[in-house]
Amino acid sequence: MTTAVRVTVPGSTANLGSGFDALGMALDVHDEVDVRVVPSGLVVRVTGEGCENVPTDEAHLVVRAFRAACGLIGFAPSGVEFDCRNSIPHSRGLGSSAAAVVAGVAAAYGLAGHELDTAALQLASEFEGHADNAAASMFGGVVIAWSEDAKYRAVRLDPHDDLRPVVLVPSEESSTKTTRGLLPAVVPHADAAFAAGRSALAVHALTCDPSLLLAAMDDRLHQSYREPAWPSTIRVVGELRAAGVAAAVSGAGPTVLALPKDGELPVGVDVTGFDVRRSAVDLAGVRVRPLG
Repeated sequence: MTTAVRVTVPGSTANLGSGFDALGMALDVHDEVDVRVVPSGLVVRVTGEGCENVPTDEAHLVVRAFRAACGLIGFAPSGVEFDCRNSIPHSRGLGSSAAAVVAGVAAAYGLAGHELDTAALQLASEFEGHADNAAASMFGGVVIAWSEDAKYRAVRLDPHDDLRPVVLVPSEESSTKTTRGLLPAVVPHADAAFAAGRSALAVHALTCDPSLLLAAMDDRLHQSYREPAWPSTIRVVGELRAAGVAAAVSGAGPTVLALPKDGELPVGVDVTGFDVRRSAVDLAGVRVRPLG
């Protein structure tokens, strides 16, 4: 049994416009967690993004996921220390909570000497209620997620080499529960048919032909309904798309995901109040390595 591991886990963007609760993509922004088995007790230290707002006891999300995974695989460490170094912005639609859950699950599996499996994805997705962000953080690349009979599933796809994500991160924080509450229970049949076609096209565009991303990421299921919560986000998405740049709300928002052809945003789009960050697609997903 390994007594200490370092877990590096990527953030993610979900939906990608048309793929509501189904498409996800890992991003090159990472949280890092060192986990050590100790004789007794629990110690949680947190630095970086969100450090002042997260608990440092059993309520910490990494710890909760770690405990759940330990129960799943029959691993019972006497005591544990967690050193969490956060770089993924919290509550911005960049998968910070999913990354924390995946980190905890991966740490338990790594310390016990197990490889991540379908049960690990199931557990991580249960925390989130859907698998798009969790699968992206776990597998890297582009993922298609779905559920059947309460079982969460996902497949990983290789993204096209030309994808150059840019994320525009505002200062406001988001609550997925709140923004999901803005969505209608029923949508017009025409909008559902539109979404089906565009999400299928998005899979092709993300993996084979990025020139189709502008059309592929168009959405009628969720983004416009979130405008009361994030008017600036929806405005920036609209301005980028009008300038020919594929753009969407990242997850539940308020971050904007853009996929410009050359990695550069067009002049003239008002990004006041947004921190523009150029990124890349993380291809590896969560990584676990032993510590000396």
